[in-house]
Amino acid sequence: MKLGIFTAALPDNTLEQVAKWGAESGFEAIEVACWPFEKATRRYAGVTHIDVESLDAGKAKEIRKMVDGYGLTISALGYYPNPLHADAGHREMVIGHLKKVISAAALLEVPIVGTFIGKDKNKTVPQNLEDYARIWPGIVKFAGERSVKIAIENCPMIFSYDEWPGGNNLASTPAIWRKMWEIIPDENFGLNLDPSHLVLQMIDYERVVREFADRIFHVHAKDLHIDHEGIYQHGVLSQGMGWQIPRLPGFGDMNWSKFIAALTGVRYDYVISIEHEDRAYEGEEELVKRGFYIARDVLRPYIH
Repeated sequence: MKLGIFTAALPDNTLEQVAKWGAESGFEAIEVACWPFEKATRRYAGVTHIDVESLDAGKAKEIRKMVDGYGLTISALGYYPNPLHADAGHREMVIGHLKKVISAAALLEVPIVGTFIGKDKNKTVPQNLEDYARIWPGIVKFAGERSVKIAIENCPMIFSYDEWPGGNNLASTPAIWRKMWEIIPDENFGLNLDPSHLVLQMIDYERVVREFADRIFHVHAKDLHIDHEGIYQHGVLSQGMGWQIPRLPGFGDMNWSKFIAALTGVRYDYVISIEHEDRAYEGEEELVKRGFYIARDVLRPYIH
């Protein structure tokens, strides 16, 4: 396995600045943020370290030469929008950009694109699965034709009332994953597994690793602290609002030795990418980097 970072937490750096710092800091891989150039509507979105709109074979070759020169792997390109959004125009826009990210991955010879399934937060799960069955087969086929794997992050995407009541990402539980793959069984379609979202839902992350080993294409390292005072005040029916606190690895409720032991037990041998969303270590670049250092030092004993 290799230890990497998701570049979205360093929006003011160029790709080369992130790569240089990452290599000097002992990381071995970068997952590169590839949003379109637009104002972000949520934290850690809207970051563009590779402009897929203008990427061509020549630029892709230059990027690969630069990243290779720092001894790094590009583990994935990351773009996490809502392809099942209620507004058809928005869906069309984000799916169009997602396809450009997939094409960019093919040009860069990057094997994976990390993204969300999306969700209409006001529809039921069965209704969203109907939309998924209509919209997603073409996206997965588009990626497969370019030898790119789609890795879906399992975040429910419900952190605030604008995402209430159902959240903005369908692919959050084992039962839903099974249904997703029943509808689209393509081998290039799997998970970018983030165990912190399983902690939130009281889902056994070791069992998830064992059961879905062949669908785990990429792994996010993010921790989660469950604030029991918040649960007392708001109850579990608030779906995490008021008591789920994203933290860096080592500062939450995850048992990283057990999780990584489960990964090694199923012979996962790709990248664990630190996804930094910890409010205690943001606001200044040096503070963000300090957070990455802490996560690195927590995880490094298990990853060689």
